[in-house]
Amino acid sequence: MATQEHRRKAAAQTGLYILVIAAIAIVANVLGAKAYKRWDTTKTERYTLSAGSGRLIRGLNSTVQVDAYVKTGLPQLDAFVRDLTDLLKEYERAGGGKFKFTIIEPNTDELRAQAKEAGLTETPFGETNQTGEDQASITQGYMGLVLKYGSEKAVIPQIMQSEGLEFWITNKIREIRDKSENIKHRVGVVTGKDEFKLSDANLVAKQGKGGQGPSMQGIIEQAFPFYKLEEVDLKGGESAIDKDLVGLIITEPQKDYDEKELRRVDEFLMLGGKALVVYASAVTMKANDATMSATLSLHGLDKLLPGYGITMNKDAVFDYGAQFRIGVPTQGGVTWIRHPAIAHVVSDPRFDGDSDKLLDNSFAGFFRMDEAIFPFPSSLTLNKSKQPADVKVVAVARTTPATSVVTSDTVDMKLREHWDPKPPQEQRIIAATAIGKLKSAFAGSPSDIKPSDRAPTESRVLVISSSEFLTNPFAYAGNGPELGGQFQMFGAVGGDPQLLMFAQPYTKYLTSTILSLKNTLDWMAGDSDLVAASAKLIGDPNLTYSNISKPKFKAGDDEAESKRKDEEYRSARKSMQTNVQWTLTFGVPVLFAAFGLLRWRQRQAQRDLLKI
Repeated sequence: MATQEHRRKAAAQTGLYILVIAAIAIVANVLGAKAYKRWDTTKTERYTLSAGSGRLIRGLNSTVQVDAYVKTGLPQLDAFVRDLTDLLKEYERAGGGKFKFTIIEPNTDELRAQAKEAGLTETPFGETNQTGEDQASITQGYMGLVLKYGSEKAVIPQIMQSEGLEFWITNKIREIRDKSENIKHRVGVVTGKDEFKLSDANLVAKQGKGGQGPSMQGIIEQAFPFYKLEEVDLKGGESAIDKDLVGLIITEPQKDYDEKELRRVDEFLMLGGKALVVYASAVTMKANDATMSATLSLHGLDKLLPGYGITMNKDAVFDYGAQFRIGVPTQGGVTWIRHPAIAHVVSDPRFDGDSDKLLDNSFAGFFRMDEAIFPFPSSLTLNKSKQPADVKVVAVARTTPATSVVTSDTVDMKLREHWDPKPPQEQRIIAATAIGKLKSAFAGSPSDIKPSDRAPTESRVLVISSSEFLTNPFAYAGNGPELGGQFQMFGAVGGDPQLLMFAQPYTKYLTSTILSLKNTLDWMAGDSDLVAASAKLIGDPNLTYSNISKPKFKAGDDEAESKRKDEEYRSARKSMQTNVQWTLTFGVPVLFAAFGLLRWRQRQAQRDLLKI
């Protein structure tokens, strides 16, 4: 009797549990249908819309309509279309009625003609299935977006992957908004100093006839046409800089700035709401010079920048602690090229303090980046006392502590097999910002040019102390000169074959450089809210292990000792990764098995007790 009574109670309890679970499931589905919310704990908000994209949509004066032309029928295509639809729903939810979208599958002649007329490109799609023997499924169709805002229309003709898609959609919306509402972001680029030009085609090795390659300015103007880069010739400082520019960019000069020209730059900043970005160092190198011989000169910038609390030193920085390294395939395997004067700065958890952080990826210019390359930097010294207490003067990029500097008038930068570190060694700042109501760099100094002693609103200065930050240093030195006149048809001639061989693998770093420039333009224009969308183009960061202590570099450590300490750290990381791998592979299943065995023994004991 006792056993039957126990069974009836158990059955009643089980039925009650089932009813409760069913009720919970029904309520959850009802609530989920009315209020959908995704929680994304990834560092880069990879699976949800960034807050900046949402604010951009809500700030529109009218509704943006997106027609998404898609192709289905293959498993990978179907999965991609689901991801695309989820993303567009995120835009719609965040837009507060300012974003509408339609999914269209062109499966009729009329719809296919409509997609083609809109500017989309028909694309073949294929998938390989492993079912006993390899089988390929191939189809063809459209996968692109047509965006309409006011009287403007823009097209993303092909989309092949979901990674980075928010970046392109958000920037395309911004493009048609600015075009429709006549919003202009004009940025001045100072010329007339034989400077490195953003229009120089030195990002890749030039290829023979008609070898004009891409330039940084061409990429920006094509991908982000809402920015207009305009040349600004200071002409000896005879006239004021156009106050309608959002900011100024100074690139590596070959001629000196005179004081009157620098006062015009300072006058521009003192208007308030302006930005100055300097991509320059004391390390001056000529284009198409395969000897890679550098001279050290500040070209007059030492008369301006210290007034904002950022002093550029007349030196060349060599970082032996985290040397830049690229691999070049050869017949005998891979040749590894190192160059300590090309600083490879990474977001390294071993250096996470405010006083030693290598790369500040909370700053807009390096937002969420894991690495950045600074070719041929000079060191910076910060003097916060030069500016009022409410102006923030901070470093945003540093070298490792195993860094030497060279101060001779000329420096040989040519590639070599061995580099000899020279003491003393210490960490050096190579990028810094000054943000706030800046005080004039020439305050109290008499002149015909009389700006305000202090900017009425926030102005900003960024110094990236790298002479070739915006180019490929191996293409810059290795490309042959362009022939003009009747020889122009031959394109670039000559060039250094070895440097051009190294120029190709260096291009993998240019994506982060281009993103850094684009983010910096956003920062200059006051649209740094949108830099979070740029981070969607960057791959997932590597795992970090904060419980593994960073190596203690000393000033007297030579290159071999620095490498040994770094290898010890890498070995400890590898050991930790191995432990994590085997723990996840065997540890978790063993725990589940042990838990199951324990529960089985408990139930068996209860059954034995009931029998008794």
